[in-house]
Amino acid sequence: MVENLLGPEPTRLPERPEAQAAADGGTDPAKIVRAYPDFSEAWALLAERSLHAGDPVAAYAYARTGYHRGLDQLRRSGWKGFGPVPWSHRPNQGFLRALAALALAAREIGEDEEWERCSKFLADSDAEAPAALGLV
Repeated sequence: MVENLLGPEPTRLPERPEAQAAADGGTDPAKIVRAYPDFSEAWALLAERSLHAGDPVAAYAYARTGYHRGLDQLRRSGWKGFGPVPWSHRPNQGFLRALAALALAAREIGEDEEWERCSKFLADSDAEAPAALGLV
């Protein structure tokens, strides 16, 4: 990713080793959410699972929760509502996955404005993220 020298510094969320290990180890995301309710990646996993199961309404709800939990963490990390959120930084991937799942679920339920907004937000966060998450 080419960084804008005049723009804000990229925001990098803090490491969450216990929660990340649970997600990487294949723990049921619902169990992870009960232990770490602010861990966006677990919400993203629930949303992705719901999308794959053909339940975009549940996916939308899970993704929106992960997205909002991620926004809270980004703000606590100094994000001012704009600027890079690099996909290459592993702790950011949960938020970005929740955002992508929200876009996909919105498209599935006919929420075209939200599909456009979330897709743009994802691309603005990191130009690599949409391709990495299957949005292009």
